[in-house]
This record gives sequence, C-alpha cells and structure tokens, in this order.
Amino acid sequence: MDAEKRDAERVAILGDLQAEIMVFQHVLVTEISRIGVTVETSFPLQIDSLHDLRLTLGDKSIVLKARVAHSHISDVDQVNVVYRSGLEFVEPSTLAAEAIVAFIETLRTNRAGV
Repeated sequence: MDAEKRDAERVAILGDLQAEIMVFQHVLVTEISRIGVTVETSFPLQIDSLHDLRLTLGDKSIVLKARVAHSHISDVDQVNVVYRSGLEFVEPSTLAAEAIVAFIETLRTNRAGV
C-alpha cells in the first residue's frame, strides 16, 4: 500500500515494542450471582488479573470486566487439569447488571416450575 493512501503515517520501531493480543477463550460457567461467576477452565487464571468476560444469557450477550478473586486446581487426571476460578464483576453497566439479574430470576422461575 502506498504511503499516500494511508490515513496515518507509520513510524518504524527501533528496538522492541512489546504488545499482547486478547483472544476470547471458552470457559464453563458453573455458578452465577449478581456479583460474579464461578468458571472451570483448562488453564490457570492469575489472581487479581482483569479479563473481558462475554456471557451469553439466554438470547442476550453481554461483555463486562471481571477480576479473578480465587483460582485453584479442582480436578486432575492422566491427561487433563481442570481449574476452578471465581470471577468478580468489576463495575458492570446498569444494562449488564439488569441482564444478569433477569437471567438469574429466569433460572429460578424455570427450576421452581420443574
């Protein structure tokens, strides 16, 4: 691409400039409350680390920040390790908080009718 066609000038890096890319990784949610979730993963999560968490709550999908409150190995076999971690929602938006509460109420209602 010609330099004239770019929207912004690019500047070469002399030396190193480190970066990280975030990729959504599947986790299994085993418990949910209005303030957080318990998840199971095949990889460890670092205590106090912040993550973007995408939750699919029925027909709604929300993304919010979550902090790892605790994490430990919950199961080990010859091939796999399962980690169980507690994630605390960090300042969820009003819409996200309402969606979580509504989802929990739907779960309770559906279970009461069973």
